[in-house]
Amino acid sequence: MRLFRVLACMAVGAACSASTLAGQPNQSAVGVAVGVAVGVEVGAVATESIVPRHGFQPLATSRRTFLGLPMRDSAWWVPLASAAIPGYGQKLLGQSRFVAYLAVESFAVANYLVSKSAGDREVQRYRALARDVARAFVPGNSAIGSWDYYEAMEKHLESGVYDRTIGTGVFSPEINENSFNGEIWLKARQLSNWPNVNVDPDHNSVVYQAAIAYYANHAVRPEYRWNWHNAQLEKDLYRQTILRANGASRDARQYLAAAAVNHLLSMVDAFITLRLQGGVGAGRSGFQISGSLPIR
Repeated sequence: MRLFRVLACMAVGAACSASTLAGQPNQSAVGVAVGVAVGVEVGAVATESIVPRHGFQPLATSRRTFLGLPMRDSAWWVPLASAAIPGYGQKLLGQSRFVAYLAVESFAVANYLVSKSAGDREVQRYRALARDVARAFVPGNSAIGSWDYYEAMEKHLESGVYDRTIGTGVFSPEINENSFNGEIWLKARQLSNWPNVNVDPDHNSVVYQAAIAYYANHAVRPEYRWNWHNAQLEKDLYRQTILRANGASRDARQYLAAAAVNHLLSMVDAFITLRLQGGVGAGRSGFQISGSLPIR
């Protein structure tokens, strides 16, 4: 900055000297020289004024590089810091509201962990009830099914058999429509556009094979059979456990979404603050003021 002032004074002196040697004052030369001096001085003051006064000065002009690429200024990473840790960017900028972002983050993360833990416990409980009660008669009943499988167990008293004529070489789907597999077989016949869902068409026909393919993809196989007969109390407990697991899972998703929104808001907040203070993406030339003073 001292160098700019010296150069400005030298310009003024040169203009004045030229005017004296010519024998008359050169108004335009002096005006330009003074204008340069004032423009540099005022522009320098204006540039200095946009640097934040909070103990952290990320907006100072920087010529550093990152991975060989020139960095526009030294504050480019502050919004990224807020995206990673909500409130961190605000802390670096000297803003007290970083406490609010940290409080929201702590609340959301803590409640997410609590809800997820509660949901996991309920999942283990309804799986244990299914294994030890509804599937107790199935050899090797330790297989774990998908969520849709356990939801179907909640809504149906029994699964029904997969093949009514197993061991005969002829595949015969379950026809008891009160069971899960029987309901699937009815839906398969309806979706395959049978002329009469109660009368089998030729087993080699396209519509029959389409129904068999649908049934094979959606019906419960022998290793996943279940039956809640004579266990109504346990089935009611199973249903309540399912409801608690669903509620805990829903709460966990909501807290996780709140944490994600908190990250986004903190990042946007830091970015906007830097823009207003002349940081990331804000050009410095727009803050400089210049002018000329004619001398007669």
